Amino acid sequence: MTPIVRFAPSPTGLIHIGNVRTALLNYLFAKKSGGKFILRFDDTDSERSREEYVEAIREDLRWLGLDWDDEVRQSRRLELYDAASQKLKARGVLYPCYETPDELDRRRRRQLARGLPPIYDRAALALGADERAAYEAEGRKPHWRFRLRNSGNGPDPSPQQTLVQWDDLIRGPVSVDLGSLSDPVLIREDGSYLYTFCSVVDDADLKITHIVRGEDHVTNTGVQVALFEALGCNAPEFGHHSLLVGADGKVLSKRLGDLSIAGMREDGLEPMAVASHAALIGTSDAIEPHRSLESLAALYDPAKISTAPARFDPQELAGLNAKLLHGLDYSEVAGRLDALGVGGGDAFWLAVRGNLERLSEAAGWWQVVSGDIEPVGERDAEFLKAAGEELPAEPWDGDTWGAWTAAVKSRTGAKGRALFHPLRLALTGRDKGPELNVLLPLIGRERVLKRLG
Repeated sequence: MTPIVRFAPSPTGLIHIGNVRTALLNYLFAKKSGGKFILRFDDTDSERSREEYVEAIREDLRWLGLDWDDEVRQSRRLELYDAASQKLKARGVLYPCYETPDELDRRRRRQLARGLPPIYDRAALALGADERAAYEAEGRKPHWRFRLRNSGNGPDPSPQQTLVQWDDLIRGPVSVDLGSLSDPVLIREDGSYLYTFCSVVDDADLKITHIVRGEDHVTNTGVQVALFEALGCNAPEFGHHSLLVGADGKVLSKRLGDLSIAGMREDGLEPMAVASHAALIGTSDAIEPHRSLESLAALYDPAKISTAPARFDPQELAGLNAKLLHGLDYSEVAGRLDALGVGGGDAFWLAVRGNLERLSEAAGWWQVVSGDIEPVGERDAEFLKAAGEELPAEPWDGDTWGAWTAAVKSRTGAKGRALFHPLRLALTGRDKGPELNVLLPLIGRERVLKRLG
């Protein structure tokens, strides 16, 4: 059996690092197993879904290197949902309810006051045809609830075992007591379908074999397993990973723009740094930068994913990004450096890459090497004049810096920081940076003399 997995975002906002973690865990599963990865947009919420978010999600996933074997839009599959709902209605497990939100709220408060769980009492199952007709004559339109096979609440002529159980790919044995839950609403009064229903119908139709998603779906999974059974379908295997939390310990929100993938891209982060962090955080694998998704897929194992909350640390991601850049060869960045207007070829890249946190910072160092710089701080004119007089003739190589500073030291008596720091400031305009033995030949004698003067 070929594994088939899916990532199912709602296009109601930008996706963030937590969403992408789920996408990657499914994508890497498919990559490692030779399976299929489907992108499904859960866009039945017509008021909040936006086409610009659909395109933004595609762009974010492509930037990270993800591709997909098929793309599905729930808003274009209404006939499928209509057929499935008719099947459930015919079986008597999808039933109409006429309570208003206020009536349901009052009922819940009464149950709580009596020390009862505030779950739906299935009163609508006792309605006769005349009573339903009277409600509709008032202008009420029904919402439709799914009669959970395991619920012992209300009229249930054949109560069954109350537990739905499965062997979770990540958490091990898991059970959900459906007897403690209300029959869920699957269809609103306006006829629109809710997430739980559409998701199950799609997963069955697309033959999804494995679903990896956040632990906030555990209870929902119990309901969905019952719904798969009611539709006469086998449920997929499930894995529920822990949620990603921010530095404050709170679950990430898609509205946190600084943690959105679009924001990270605009901030100049490398896609494989983001992918490496998202895929490895909360696992037993070391968080190291990987050059390819194939490399990450080779490590993938649901058993390595912790059930403890995984904390996202922007500083850790920044460090991972820098570490990735420091190991890249010039051939891997040449086109992007050209786009930044950065020249110097392999020699320049090798000189500066160890000092970069973002690739865009290379443009600043190219200005240092090839352009004009602003003087920084107070300058010891006599010291810099003496240094200029000791400057050797070209050609220069990696040994020129050592020979030159030795001559300046002998002439002026300066040593240590008093020797090197004034020269670094004069030549680069910065307190720190790449080793000057490799930077000096790139700057060249003419610019060095101009900066010392």
